[in-house]
Amino acid sequence: MKDEESGNQLGAYLRARRDLVSPAQVGLPPGGNRRVPGLRREEVALLAGISPDYYLRLERGRDKNPSPQVLESLARVLQLDDVERTYLLGLAAVRPRAPRRKRPEQVPARVHELLAHLQIPAFVEGRAFDVLASNPMAVALSPRLRPGQNRLRSLLLDPEEQAFHQDWTRATADFIAALRTTIGDDTDNPRFVELVGELALSSQRFRTLWARHDVRGLDGGTTTVRHPVVGELRLHRDKLPIDDVILVVYYPDKGSDSDEKLRLLAALSAPGSSGTAPGAPAADAPRPKTP
Repeated sequence: MKDEESGNQLGAYLRARRDLVSPAQVGLPPGGNRRVPGLRREEVALLAGISPDYYLRLERGRDKNPSPQVLESLARVLQLDDVERTYLLGLAAVRPRAPRRKRPEQVPARVHELLAHLQIPAFVEGRAFDVLASNPMAVALSPRLRPGQNRLRSLLLDPEEQAFHQDWTRATADFIAALRTTIGDDTDNPRFVELVGELALSSQRFRTLWARHDVRGLDGGTTTVRHPVVGELRLHRDKLPIDDVILVVYYPDKGSDSDEKLRLLAALSAPGSSGTAPGAPAADAPRPKTP
């Protein structure tokens, strides 16, 4: 992470991405004595149509203003998708650095009212995946969705949250890549610095994925989770930006098995219910994975 700490984000990203592209992917012979896992610097330069010396200056942070044409060529060689290409262009964009807002993330009063009326799991998160507010159904779905929790920290360090996700490996990759996309060039944001530092010290999984420099959005989709009481749930996720925060909602297909299970969970978690407490493990609940 030295390049990132020194401000050479562009160089760190280029190096990380060329490590992930094999010679065969770009039509080059593998060679016998390769000391790098992916492409050599001179191979990237050759394929992008630039001099090896200029590419070396880019990686080492000696030239931080490459032309859009050079960046487009590098994106092609490194086989970046649209999100990754946009991220690369953003790292090298020449623009005045606007003062960062220091005000804390706040949930508008109307959003608290909305959460109270929603009958599906819903919560509000900040840019660093901090849970800022949630409704009772969100907490019934997962106690880690209480205000004050951090979704990425829970995902990486809490065994119960690891067992909760059917595909934990993919979930961690998606979350960490989305965090890097969110951070962008806001690397001196105190909350981001704190979270990245904490996870880099406490999670090998985080260190491994963070070093890849993957970027992607985490706007919506469908996920499968294992609830300790009602069992497996297939839920859609939508993220709705509201002012400076994001409203996240989970909902099943109408009339599906997951719909019935979510209704059961709502009944069990209702005030005065004599049913099994939402956090109590079922007899056939999966055992948490070792972190």
